[in-house]
Amino acid sequence: MEESIKTPRHVAVIMDGNGRWAKKNGVSRLTGHNQGMLAMKEIIKKADVMGIKYLTVYAFSTENWKRSQEEVGGIFNLLVKFVGSELAELDENNVKVHILGDYHEKVPAAAVASIDKALETTYDNDGLQFNIALNYGSRAEITRAAERLCRKVEEGIIKAGDVTEELLSRELFTGDENGNIPDPDLIIRTSGEERLSNFLLWQAAYSEFAFTQTLWPDFTPEEFEDIVKEFSSRGRRFGGRN
Repeated sequence: MEESIKTPRHVAVIMDGNGRWAKKNGVSRLTGHNQGMLAMKEIIKKADVMGIKYLTVYAFSTENWKRSQEEVGGIFNLLVKFVGSELAELDENNVKVHILGDYHEKVPAAAVASIDKALETTYDNDGLQFNIALNYGSRAEITRAAERLCRKVEEGIIKAGDVTEELLSRELFTGDENGNIPDPDLIIRTSGEERLSNFLLWQAAYSEFAFTQTLWPDFTPEEFEDIVKEFSSRGRRFGGRN
């Protein structure tokens, strides 16, 4: 059975290319990340206007800790700056901020405080849900979910035979106490790379993909809208027959 979705409910974005943009323009990598943050702000606005319910961005992976301390520290300083400058507008526009990943692990205290403030301020909002994948890795997420289910088996809460895809999904960061976030309908990656890079591996089982050569800081709301419109013309069968 073919299903056509005019507007995807959930769009996820791998925001790739800040470093290459910086090199191309002869500026520092942190300047590239700052331009990427500005691009993200505009995409949030566009997603909201288009009626998308969930927007997830891959902001900082568990592998990004391998980068220089200067770059890592600068990225989190930019996050603090973004929350400080944009939180009031996000709240005014009824946007709910949510985090995917263990942001209390290794993340600088100032960034944790900013995140906590954003989560608390927007907790009751029911407009666009803006999910930030922060200190996130999908393999670690799935391992964490399996460990949590094993603990429930050990404690006698469930039996091993009770484990289903649905139960495991509930233990993922997308299925926590805030309610299950639907799997992404569409995953966009910028900069010309065509891989998931440990992002939403479980959730992407039936996602559609769109890849663009555009480096993230140059990614515009207009290109985002064009990709979403192209997605709306695709037939989705979810493993069914043609």
